[in-house]
Amino acid sequence: MKKYISPSIKLTVLFIILLSVLYPLLIAGVAKLSPGGGRGETVTVNGKVVGYANIGQKFTDDKYFQSRPSAVNYNAAGSAGSNKGPSNPDYLKQVQERIDSFLVHNPGVKKEEIPAELVTASGSGLDPDLSPAAAQIQVKRIAEIRKLDEAKLLALVDQQTEKPLMGLFGPAKVNVLKLNIALNELK
Repeated sequence: MKKYISPSIKLTVLFIILLSVLYPLLIAGVAKLSPGGGRGETVTVNGKVVGYANIGQKFTDDKYFQSRPSAVNYNAAGSAGSNKGPSNPDYLKQVQERIDSFLVHNPGVKKEEIPAELVTASGSGLDPDLSPAAAQIQVKRIAEIRKLDEAKLLALVDQQTEKPLMGLFGPAKVNVLKLNIALNELK
């Protein structure tokens, strides 16, 4: 019996040290090398922190690009999806309300042209990014309100678009907070 207990205890102690001490230290060290030093990438304007680049925010004013809807009202402490399936009547009603609201605020856009991400919440409820198409469909409304040239806004969206990693991995995306900050800086 001693033949089996001694190696088991040694392996247990080894894995406790490896997985409870060394691995967390390695991950913390890697996080320190990332933008924001592992605390999230803050976005500052004129020396003041206005948000985090990796957490979605709510923009309701029509003069700004609007974010993807959130199932948790953009509360990072309660990150989650809605847990409602695509056949749930409450969910379908909520999506229809979002579609109707979008169409009211963006006249001239047809229902079938609305990217799904503008009327459905992400799995985390905190998605900070939109596809370039979801940003571009809002350009006409913003150009009208701000009295700006649509081509200038489309160029801004293109400038703020992050391409896929190495041109292969992931979709092209636009961070809505950074886009709205760049929009405010337009002359």
